[in-house]
Formats: sequence, C-alpha cells, structure tokens
Amino acid sequence: MRRLLPVLSAFLLLSAACGDDSATTSGPIQVGQIVSLTGNYSPLGSENKKSVELAVAKVNREGGVLGRQLEVVVKDDKSQPDQSVLAFNDLRGDEVAAVIGSPFSNSALATIPLVDREELPYLSLTPADEQVEPVHPYVFVVPATSGTYAERILQYLDATGVSTVAVAHDTRSSYAVAGHKGMRDNASRYGIDIVADEEFQTDATEFGSVFGHVRGAKAQALVVWATGAPAVALTKQYATAGLDIPLVMTGAQASKLFLDPVGAAAEGVVVASSIGVVGPDLPAGAQKDAIDELTTAFSDEYGYPPPQFAQDGWSAVQLLVAAIEKAGSTEPGAIRGALESLRLVTPNGEYAYGKDDHAGLGPEFISVNTVTQGAFRPTEWSGTQLAELAG
Repeated sequence: MRRLLPVLSAFLLLSAACGDDSATTSGPIQVGQIVSLTGNYSPLGSENKKSVELAVAKVNREGGVLGRQLEVVVKDDKSQPDQSVLAFNDLRGDEVAAVIGSPFSNSALATIPLVDREELPYLSLTPADEQVEPVHPYVFVVPATSGTYAERILQYLDATGVSTVAVAHDTRSSYAVAGHKGMRDNASRYGIDIVADEEFQTDATEFGSVFGHVRGAKAQALVVWATGAPAVALTKQYATAGLDIPLVMTGAQASKLFLDPVGAAAEGVVVASSIGVVGPDLPAGAQKDAIDELTTAFSDEYGYPPPQFAQDGWSAVQLLVAAIEKAGSTEPGAIRGALESLRLVTPNGEYAYGKDDHAGLGPEFISVNTVTQGAFRPTEWSGTQLAELAG
C-alpha cells in the first residue's frame, strides 16, 4: 500500500494539471496584432486594425473557433522596426496562438528572426518578398508579394504593346526594392527593356529630375514603386510634367489614402491592386461573394469601401481561423502545418500555401486598373482576365 501512495499522488497531481489545462483551453484564443497606429504608416495600420476587429467580431458572433472566442491583443510598432521587435516579445509573453504582423515591410523583416526562434505563426500584412524567399517555416505573407505585383504589371505592359519602360523606386522601402528587383529580373521574359532606372528616397518631395531622365529615355510607360507621401507628390507633379505616357503605380496606392490627397491628378493613372478593390466589377461567384461580405461589413461600419490594407487584415483573420479549425488545435506547429495545406477563398483571392510556398497568391489575383472619376476600374485587359478567372 505504501508503494502505491507515490503513484496515487502523482496521478492526482497529473489529474489536477489536466484539469487546469482544460480550464485554460475553454477560455478565449488570444491572437496578437502588431500594427502601425502612430508614425508614417499609421494610415495603413489603422485600416488593418479596423478590418481585423470586424473579422474577429464576425467569428465570435458565429460561435468562435473550436467553441472558443477570439481575442486580439494589439501592439503599436509606431512605424519603427525596433518597436515591432519589442511588440513581438511582449506578445510572446502573453502566450498568443499567432501574430498578425505589421503593414510596414521594414518592421516585419526586423521581427522575422524572432519568429524563427520562437516558432510562432506570423501572418504578415506586408508584401516584401524577403519574408518568403527563402521560406521561413512560421512566416506566411497575406498580400500578394512585390514580385507578384511586378509580374502582373509586366504581363499587362506586354499585352498592351509596351516594350520600353522606365522604373523609379524608393531605395529605403523594402517593398519598393523588392518590386524593382522583380521588374528587372523578369522584364526580358516579356520582351520589355528597362530604358531608365531612377531612384529616390522616402523623404523625396521633388521629382523633376526623374521626369527629365524618363523623357530623355523615350520610355513608353513609367512604373513607380513607392509607399506613402512620395507617391502622392510624384503623381501630382506628373500631371503637369508633360509626359504623355502612362504612369503605373502599385498596390500600395490602391486606396482612398492615395486617391484623396492626389485628387484630380490621379485621373487616368494605372494602379495595380488586389481583386478585392474592384469587387463590384467582378462576375458573380465565390470570389465576388467573399469580397462582398467584407465590403458590406466595412462600408456599413465606416462609410467607405475597404481599401487594400483592410482586405489584408480581414483575410489574415480568415486564414488563421481556417487553419486553427483544420488543425483542431492552437499549437503553433499544428497551425503552421494546417496553413501549408490550406486552400481558402478570401477578398484577396484564393490562397494555396504550400511547404515551399508561403506567399500563397499568384498574379492572377491582381487587377490592373485605371483611376476613373475617382475610382479604380479594371482596364479592358484586366476585365477579360478576371472574367476568365471567375469562369
């Protein structure tokens, strides 16, 4: 009997521990969000936060995940990479199941070494290619990558008979650097020559010299890779520069955060975007339904259509919820494995992550649009492409 006492005591301790664990798993599932709420990237971060909150509220109204409610723990990276690192460490201490990452590429890239070390699922809301090239086991990118945008723009230029282009990019933005590299690496595959290659920095306010070089190179189009204020200033100045060639912008400009300050100067500018931005122009089907669900919820709450950055936040929540449900667990490795075998239609398109592909979206889920009467409308070429996708 005496020999049985230690065994019995150990059993009782184990039972108590299991009971405590059961109580813990009946509480909310905590998810971290690192977001730029102050600093240069706060306009993007605020849209991310709004859509994450809306998506989480919807999940909770519908019964939660694995019978548990979702709870978001928000940390502001202040648009600074070192603050993103601190935020991730704080969230790790809060024992969150996963982290939805910053919209600022430099913040995400600074945080990834910690993600690798801690092995905590990280759904990034910034499209820099370095996050997935090479693959980091626990990092999954939600927006289409810069390189994917570059390929779609090249496809459009090729289809519309453009063979010589000028490219300008912000050398301090990881997003812009990756997009520029994608253009240079793939232009020849589409029979396109880059005849002018211009650089500027995030604090640039005057672009006359860029336009002068583009004019001298006799390019047939100008593709600009930028985020924030430089894109606004460049577009306004382009309208009076006398360059009679298309100005092509990227997904970073696919929102009212670009259209509103640029005003009439945006008319006729070509802007690539997630297909969610042009949801009203899509044919009926599962993809349009996914976009309409977000558009209705966001517009009802905030009085304007969801911009690109809102679509990313909503899609991140959908992906994470689907992965947890598929895994039947909030264990990090199980979530990662579920994401790597997940196929899911969201407002951004149909994701198909894989063990060697943590980007998930192909160029077919990017629309190339023209700003028409202050709104993004698919070009004729993109309209045909999107119709084929839906069919």
